[in-house]
Amino acid sequence: MITVKYFAQLRQMAGREEEQFDLGPQVTIDQLSDAIGKTLPRIGELVRDKKVMISVNYDVVPADHVIQDGDEVALLPPFSGGLL
Repeated sequence: MITVKYFAQLRQMAGREEEQFDLGPQVTIDQLSDAIGKTLPRIGELVRDKKVMISVNYDVVPADHVIQDGDEVALLPPFSGGLL
């Protein structure tokens, strides 16, 4: 199970603080964004378009990072302001 936590504007867009996905032992960020996009299309699109920072287990990771089962993923909007 992968836990995804939404922060700031993303939390408001999602209408929840976090959710869990059972996607197998390893997934790419693109695969995770597809899963998110099934119920939250705008957030899935922002992840795919690299418009949010992604942290896995409290470390900011590049877009090609592989997520492991049991990881905690945080989706963080840009900190300098602006609308998503």
